Amino acid sequence: MPTFTPFRALALSLIAIAPLATWAAFPDKPLRIVVPFAPGGGTDAITRTLGVGMSEALGQPVIVDNKPGAGTIIGSDFVAKSAPDGYTLVMATFAHAVNPALQAKLPYDTDKAFAPVALIGVSPNVLVVRTDSPYKSVADLIAAAKAKPGKLTFASQGNGTSAHLAGELFKNLAKVDLSHIPYRGAGPAMTDLLGGQVDMMFATASAVRPFVDSGKMRALGVTTARRSPAYASVPTLAEAGVPGYAAESWYGLYVAAKTPKDVIDQLNAAVKKAVKTPAFIKQSEAEGLAVDVGAPAQLDTYVRAEEVRWRKVVKDNHITTD
Repeated sequence: MPTFTPFRALALSLIAIAPLATWAAFPDKPLRIVVPFAPGGGTDAITRTLGVGMSEALGQPVIVDNKPGAGTIIGSDFVAKSAPDGYTLVMATFAHAVNPALQAKLPYDTDKAFAPVALIGVSPNVLVVRTDSPYKSVADLIAAAKAKPGKLTFASQGNGTSAHLAGELFKNLAKVDLSHIPYRGAGPAMTDLLGGQVDMMFATASAVRPFVDSGKMRALGVTTARRSPAYASVPTLAEAGVPGYAAESWYGLYVAAKTPKDVIDQLNAAVKKAVKTPAFIKQSEAEGLAVDVGAPAQLDTYVRAEEVRWRKVVKDNHITTD
């Protein structure tokens, strides 16, 4: 029988507390949140505001790193291949759930390459027309589209974007034929909408807010299942005559797969604190974002359901990124 010496007892105690020491050490250096879009958009603004609150909660700087390109794939791939230590995160959006259906081959397996940290919240797209448009309601649009199949047009910031797929879902559920006009970005799309080159757009809430507030655009409906606090007087598309319609933009944080659970839990707790800061509350209200931060599994469940739903829309409507 081995002799139980003080040295042996010390060694055993150090082994026992080693996992706790590892957990306590995180984070001991700056963290990075990759935004897979160019600076200046809604995702960038939300992430930067969230990062300030997370930095306060974690006691380390949180740096926002913009890595745009390939429909968010470049930035996402960077995080998928990063060390699974919790120091590199990606702010995922609608594209994260849709890219597996749109892309024949991704450089990562979306369902296996990432570990969920937290769903931040969801926000609507808004069906808008210019103010002098003859369409005063969703019912007007549907009636006109049925009278002139394929003649009415809707703009988007590109194939496979939330604005595009929101329009395709509208076509399916309202049983109308609309023509999609893709642009290289939301700015050119809204310029042509204002100029009368296209009839409508399912634009992000934050992008069209200045135009709606200034009276240059008319909001006919929001795409979420519930009304948005940012557009309280605007009905949902389901209320306005398209039963069952729901399409959301969303934000969620992921890290590389195999990141330790205790690290993920600490990041999740930091997110929960960050979304309660006055700065984030103000930013989320401007974005029309309904904040809903739960456990990491909440994000996983939500996004997997989104993947299934949008895969069907992509397949049924023969959507490609070309």
